[in-house]
Amino acid sequence: MLEILKKYRVLFITMGILSAIILYLFYNALTPIKQLPIYTPAMVNPEMVDSTIQHIANKKLHKIADFAFVNQNNDTITNAQYDGKIYVADFFFTTCQTICPIMTDNMTLVQEQIKDMDDVMILSHTVTPEVDTPEVLKQYALKKGVLDNKWNLVTGSSKDIYYMARKSYLAVKTGDATQLYDMVHTENFVLVDQKRQIRGFYDGTKKEDVEKLIEDIKFLRRK
Repeated sequence: MLEILKKYRVLFITMGILSAIILYLFYNALTPIKQLPIYTPAMVNPEMVDSTIQHIANKKLHKIADFAFVNQNNDTITNAQYDGKIYVADFFFTTCQTICPIMTDNMTLVQEQIKDMDDVMILSHTVTPEVDTPEVLKQYALKKGVLDNKWNLVTGSSKDIYYMARKSYLAVKTGDATQLYDMVHTENFVLVDQKRQIRGFYDGTKKEDVEKLIEDIKFLRRK
């Protein structure tokens, strides 16, 4: 037996290597490759999308628009601070007693996971800017443990927030039809990539969705 092993050792080694390669190739062929869609207005619930863009299905035609808002420190925050970065966007208001506290607590979990990632940030927009002044947002930020270098809570004109919500992030319903820029925020956390494209929607009230969001952020960072 030893004589046979010695005589054919090169053959056995070669067959072993080939077998390992074949098994590796089979494993990769059978393992689904993770992908994240690039969302367009046509892919999203029409209730969340402004009627003027609901028809857009071309992935190259929908990106987050330029913006300028004021944050909890009374600083102007624009798209320039987010360009080339991955970020999570959502909509809330400080006096909300239903889903907002849950969403904010879950967003702090996201903040904890990304605090050492220089290329990942958070952007939360109030849907009641007449109430949520920078001073009010600051108190809310302090209460919730917001890190100023990672997470901006922003306010601005109702018109600007409305159009960003429904024309860019595709994440807010309309409220009272008699009020032009009335907004009803949803539980959505929106994942935006380095090219200003929407890559995912997540229920911000559910831990399992938040965990998936964190995994998807890590996936985008590796690309």
